[in-house]
Amino acid sequence: MSLDRSSPKPLHLQLEEILRHKIENKELIPHQAIPSENELSRQFNLSRMTVRNVITRLVSDGMLYRVPGKGTFVTEPKITTAPITQMGIREQLEAMGYETDTAVVDKRVEKATKKIADFLNISEGDPIYILERLRYANNEPLSLHTSYIPAELCNRLFEKDIERIPLCNILDKDYKIVAKRGIETLESIGAGTRESKLLEVKKGFPLLLLRYVMYSQNEVPFEYAEVIFRGDRIKLKFEFHR
Repeated sequence: MSLDRSSPKPLHLQLEEILRHKIENKELIPHQAIPSENELSRQFNLSRMTVRNVITRLVSDGMLYRVPGKGTFVTEPKITTAPITQMGIREQLEAMGYETDTAVVDKRVEKATKKIADFLNISEGDPIYILERLRYANNEPLSLHTSYIPAELCNRLFEKDIERIPLCNILDKDYKIVAKRGIETLESIGAGTRESKLLEVKKGFPLLLLRYVMYSQNEVPFEYAEVIFRGDRIKLKFEFHR
C-alpha cells in the first residue's frame, strides 16, 4: 500500500489508515515490531516527525506499544465481551476460544456493611459470603471479581467447587437461583497497590470497574459484584434493540 499524494486526505491520515489496516488484517501480528520511524519515513517519503505523530496516536489508541531501546510493537487485541449480566465472562471467553482459569483469592463470611446491605436489600449486619476470584485468559490475568451474596440464600456455599464451576451454575443447580435481570454500572479507575500486584500491572494503570446487581426470578437481589478489568485487555460491547 502507498500514499496517494493527489488525494485531499492528509498524508499523515493515509499512513495511519495503512498501519491500522495492516494490524487489523494481521499483516502485522501481536508483539511483532513495526518498521522504525526512519524506515517508515524513507518508505513513504514523509518527515520523521509526521511518522512519529502517527505512531503516537496508534499507541494512544492501544494498537501499538513502545519498548524503550527496542522499538514499537503491535498490541494484543482487546477481548470484546457483552455485559456480564447477559452472560458470564468465563462462558464468553471460552466461546471465543480462550483458555480460561480461575483462582480463588479469598473467601470469607462477614457482616454486611450498609453499602452492601442496600444493594442486596438486606439489613446491615446480616451475614454475607464474600468471594474474590482472579480470572485468567490464555494464562494472563484479565479481571478481579468480588461477589457479595446473602448467606441465608446459599447455605454452605463455600463447600461447593467454586474454583472450577462458575458461580452462576452453582446457584442455579444447587440453590435454584436463576438470574432474571441485572443492573450494571461502568467507570474507569487506576490500579491501587493490591490490584497492581494481582493483575500484574503498574500502580495507577488504567482499569475498568464494573459493578452489578443480579436479581432472581422472584425479583430478589442475590448477588452484588465488583469486577475490575485490565483496561488494556478488555472492551465491553453494549447493544440496544428497539
